Amino acid sequence: MSDWNKTTGNKGEELAANYLSDKGYEIVERNWRFRYAEVDIIASKNNRLHFFEIKTRTSGKYGKPEESMSHKKMSMLKTAAEEYQYKNPQWKYVQFDVLAITIINSVPVEYFLIEDVYF
Repeated sequence: MSDWNKTTGNKGEELAANYLSDKGYEIVERNWRFRYAEVDIIASKNNRLHFFEIKTRTSGKYGKPEESMSHKKMSMLKTAAEEYQYKNPQWKYVQFDVLAITIINSVPVEYFLIEDVYF
């Protein structure tokens, strides 16, 4: 991953954490890893644990950020979530979500939350 992509991703994750907090989510974990899989943000709301994948783009040149969500990435997200749930069995209800953020000239111009992603 290039430094540019890493910087954009880190900025997106920071914006996402603030956005989700403002929407009533409690951030439980950030960048939680299990082997090769990582969950960008794990948050809780209304007795449900949410596993968030954050996608950030700084232009529309390569499409919208949510369009970069791959089957492989969702599979890794599921693997990490299963391990997290195993280690934290108090969570009975889980949900997978994608938060896509578009940043133009260092300003977030669009947040697009896709809730309860099924794969």
